[in-house]
Amino acid sequence: MSEYKVREVAKILAVSDDTVRRWIDDGSLVASRDGGRIHVDGKSVAELAIRLAEGKADTDHGVSTRNELAGIVTRVQVDGVMAQVDLQCGIYRVVSLISAEAVREMGLEVGSPATALIKATNVSVKSGILP
Repeated sequence: MSEYKVREVAKILAVSDDTVRRWIDDGSLVASRDGGRIHVDGKSVAELAIRLAEGKADTDHGVSTRNELAGIVTRVQVDGVMAQVDLQCGIYRVVSLISAEAVREMGLEVGSPATALIKATNVSVKSGILP
């Protein structure tokens, strides 16, 4: 049976070490402890990777952003490889510059529900309304 260090799992799943530890704590990943070291079960990593890829896992664990504003897309302007997405989140207008590919993948268009994910001076966008 394959086992991984927390750091290795984080690299494989493209998340932070803290996210991996949260997944261990909430049971999304199986792990054992040997003294102060954590060993993550390889099979559980593979299963979670598949669920993440299929969108069947709680992907909010992979988001380190804490400030979220639910809203609606009011404007999408695509220019080459980049796009400007305007959201109206209650009384707040939020503007984000993201890739045109991301706009296509999320199916963002005027009237789409979306959530602004805000961290420091960066704003990310995820499709859909907060649960």
